[in-house]
Amino acid sequence: MQHRRRFKQTLSLEERLAQEAERLRAQAQRLPPGSEREALLLKARQAETGSHMSEWLRSPGLMPPA
Repeated sequence: MQHRRRFKQTLSLEERLAQEAERLRAQAQRLPPGSEREALLLKARQAETGSHMSEWLRSPGLMPPA
């Protein structure tokens, strides 16, 4: 039986997604306009949206469904 390797994350999910979005935007800046650049920008927007959604879900003001 194989054991999963586990490690403690030092950054929150929101921080990791924000860093990934920043990295993808920087990578897209170095590319000429085109489909590859647009794909990277889309991934950056998705990572940013995921970060915001995770932050919103963790917020104390969120009410459970009735």
